[in-house]
Amino acid sequence: MRKRSYAAAVLLLVFSLSLAACGKGNGGSAANESPSAPDGPAASGGATASGATDGPITINQSLPEKEILSKGPDGENAVSAKTLQLTEEELAKIKAGRYKAAISMHYAGNDWSAAQLKGLKDTFAKMNIEIVATTDANFKAEKQVSDIETILAKKPDILVSIPVDAVSTAGVFKKAASQGVKIVFMDNKAAGLTAGKDYVSVVSADNYGNGVEAAHILAKAIGEEGEVGVIFHDADFFVTKQRTEAFEKTIRDEYPNINIIARGGITGPNDGEKVASAMLTKHPNLKGMFVVWDVPAEGALAAARSAGRTDLAIATIDLGTNVALDIAKGGMIKGLGAQLPYDQGVAEAILAAYSLLGKEAPAYAAVPSLQVNRDNILESWETVYHAEPPAPLRDAAK
Repeated sequence: MRKRSYAAAVLLLVFSLSLAACGKGNGGSAANESPSAPDGPAASGGATASGATDGPITINQSLPEKEILSKGPDGENAVSAKTLQLTEEELAKIKAGRYKAAISMHYAGNDWSAAQLKGLKDTFAKMNIEIVATTDANFKAEKQVSDIETILAKKPDILVSIPVDAVSTAGVFKKAASQGVKIVFMDNKAAGLTAGKDYVSVVSADNYGNGVEAAHILAKAIGEEGEVGVIFHDADFFVTKQRTEAFEKTIRDEYPNINIIARGGITGPNDGEKVASAMLTKHPNLKGMFVVWDVPAEGALAAARSAGRTDLAIATIDLGTNVALDIAKGGMIKGLGAQLPYDQGVAEAILAAYSLLGKEAPAYAAVPSLQVNRDNILESWETVYHAEPPAPLRDAAK
């Protein structure tokens, strides 16, 4: 998760050629507004959104063939998003329907959200589906409830959303379902809703798989021995729980000479520096640290620098601009497990189309995990964002 939009981060980097400080995003965007994102093809197997749209529509089929390790919010086995497809005939039916969609984000001011929105918008454009609203709740559940109430007045056929809070937003999602809106969830579902009845599907990254990748990266970086710390997300959010669970289990099961001796919880993205600083003070012999996503990992990076611990190895999840630069420069962040938010957005749009066609949809689908390190940083950027790496990242990787 990133707090600044891709476009803002890249512009700042282009003009300053230095790491951008992590700051707060805007309070919330109005309907039909969203942060900009990398340009790129809408989906493999078809044309871009601005060109001819013949189908079939799929996510990027060049992604690695990997077993999906994550489970869904109700323990469902995952279906790989690579298996989802709209044929030419199905696409023609969807285009003829002239459907309407809306997107309700929990927070839209980061690279992950911007790329996911880009995937959704490109793919809905190929389907001739009009997006009537895109909203940003800025991590406020009450605002998301209000946003969705406003969205429902526009009578969309489809709602794609990630709940800010699974419990307190459940009522408005149930209301949308009762009005016949086809709901596709990103990452997590609202509490009490049932797949196939109240919503179409949940789509996520393979967060468990990315946690496994981070464990292998950190273990290699510290020579498979020593003491490490874990900074986890202290919230009831199942995707971040899966990341930490996967990291810790992999270390315990596969690296007997590595000891997890410290754990610190964060409740928000800005807590990383404070928690990491306290951990380094209490445990000066730490060789490595896992941080649950990239923004708090930036804070851990700052804490290590302040403590004079530039020998610390850090692994995380999510390919944000700043961590990408540190990896490319051979810094403390040795690598990460990357989500594929653009392809996740494509998969969500495909599943929304499934529901309109009456086509059976899996309760839970996930895109494969991706290990990112210094050797593949530029290639990984293109895979994640469907865009050429920004000039500062290309320069850093030389």
